[in-house]
Amino acid sequence: MNFLSPQSPEFHPPQTKEDPSVSFSEAVSGASLVHDSVPKKYRKLFDTLREDIRSFCKQFNIPLESLRSKEDFGKQLASKIIPSERMAEAVLLFERLEHLVTNREPLKETLPEYLEEAEHLYHLKEQYTAQCHLLKEAGILNEHNAIAGIDGEEYPLPTLEEIAQRLFDHRELLEMKRDQGFTKLLLVPFGMSLRSLRDVFRRFLFDYKKNHKMFGRKIPTRPNNSDRSDWEPLGSLLLVDEKMDTGNSPDIVYHPRSFLKGEQQGETKLQILTRQKRDPDITTPGWKILLLQPSRPLDQTSGIAPIPRENQGKSQGRKNPRHDIETGKTAEHYLSLLLDAQGNQYSHRRGESGMTPEDWILAFMTHLQETGQSLDNPHDGINSSCNLIGSCFLTSSTGGTVLDAGWNPEGALVFLGATARNDPRLNTGTRFVVEI
Repeated sequence: MNFLSPQSPEFHPPQTKEDPSVSFSEAVSGASLVHDSVPKKYRKLFDTLREDIRSFCKQFNIPLESLRSKEDFGKQLASKIIPSERMAEAVLLFERLEHLVTNREPLKETLPEYLEEAEHLYHLKEQYTAQCHLLKEAGILNEHNAIAGIDGEEYPLPTLEEIAQRLFDHRELLEMKRDQGFTKLLLVPFGMSLRSLRDVFRRFLFDYKKNHKMFGRKIPTRPNNSDRSDWEPLGSLLLVDEKMDTGNSPDIVYHPRSFLKGEQQGETKLQILTRQKRDPDITTPGWKILLLQPSRPLDQTSGIAPIPRENQGKSQGRKNPRHDIETGKTAEHYLSLLLDAQGNQYSHRRGESGMTPEDWILAFMTHLQETGQSLDNPHDGINSSCNLIGSCFLTSSTGGTVLDAGWNPEGALVFLGATARNDPRLNTGTRFVVEI
């Protein structure tokens, strides 16, 4: 992408045609005169650009009221220690806002191949914007657009360009997965502690209930537990303790090769973060970038596809048909499917991973926001709960329990508890994801 420098003669502060004295600070402040001068269909874009610029200025201590000209903006950028990629990002945001306010239409940009392809194949910008909005509204991102990791470090949110580049770099594998329906983007703040993510999730459900009175009710017209002042929406998820994924002896391990006690061969969260930070090829440590199957193929705003009951699954994919994973099998069986696929270049499940608690929580939040429905309700006779085989307990006295997640409409609560590795249930299955 051709980023302009603040000193470029082509770079100008935003001005409206009616009032050429409109300053950058007025545009970013959201003054009604500037906001209303933009056509209605572009005002959402105006608001997004404004919030992104305000967030940038807040991060680098740039006072908005001081930005009344191109020269002011250039001086402020030059006076701060700002990474070059963030500098380019700020200049481009300024240029987009200027063009929108001045010309009443978005800036027409020639995108590099990897961005054009990601936009064409995944509608990436719309999906990324929606995920960013969710992460901000839920309070997952701090003022620096980052998360606090369990190791005390900050992990910045992956950029649109970084995600597009990853999609492009893995396009050979992803062509098959896209044909099989894996087109829905999910950004997972893996580096956060599960306890912090639990607290965020709890607030998110309370806020959603406050704005959607019918949520949580088994029968929309009949109040239930979710309408009580002492409603607790998380159930067994409250059992997540401080040491579950943190400290020197965490209870949970990721990417297990077995569920048997002492044979998991996985990694703790701290080990994963340490490895990611040392790997120069990993540009977004602390985050997982996932592709899932949406509820409706080719509609990335339709929520997350459900786990079909036994004999109810379908196949997707023309070149490499992939049959849905159905319920009724054990967690050990699902793990064996995953491990077999990882070692087989011809497998139609190649490139897939099991879900972790972090993945599932973000999937639930996304699904609820997009559809107004709870994810993985095994009590409705159609949907199923989910074995999270991307992780398991290390210290279980039974020597091999797996997390099981879903929604309980009777109690109007989320459950995230332990289930035996060899316990098949007709209303429980699993969901695989593609990590890029």
